[in-house]
Amino acid sequence: MRVEKKYLVAEVEEHLKKSDYVILTNYTGITVEETAELRAGLEENGAEFHVVKNSSLRVAAKALGLPDFGDDLNGPTAIIVGGENSPGAAKVVTKFFKEKKKVEVKSAVLQGKLLGADDIKALAELPSLDALRGQLLGLLSKPATMFVQVLNAPASDFVGVLQSKVRAENGEG
Repeated sequence: MRVEKKYLVAEVEEHLKKSDYVILTNYTGITVEETAELRAGLEENGAEFHVVKNSSLRVAAKALGLPDFGDDLNGPTAIIVGGENSPGAAKVVTKFFKEKKKVEVKSAVLQGKLLGADDIKALAELPSLDALRGQLLGLLSKPATMFVQVLNAPASDFVGVLQSKVRAENGEG
């Protein structure tokens, strides 16, 4: 393998090692300004957008034990990697495609499993990581809240009985 090709493969390997996911996209027709806009949106979610050569991506993916991308490595290919927020990156690229009709998702690998474009759209529809954390916290705190209410119920009932007795003795009720 030529030195230049080894360098390109090593560069792609470094990109792939940044996260447990990689999203493959077709970036045909995207302008420099639109690329900057997409990169800025991805950066907010800790993700990066890189144009790569298909042959370099194929070799790097194989070296890292990722699934074979098959026919998805045809035509212009860019990858989205980085961070732990794969739903956030999927949201950005899906929204960008809806608005611009560019940067079409080909496929993705998430935690070593090959996903299709429809799977990425489903991933994009998930709530954000912060929203999921909030929902989980709500679910975890609800049993504790209910437990406290159950513990307080006998005391509340007892106080209610005492108040009724006092009212009865004072002729209020």
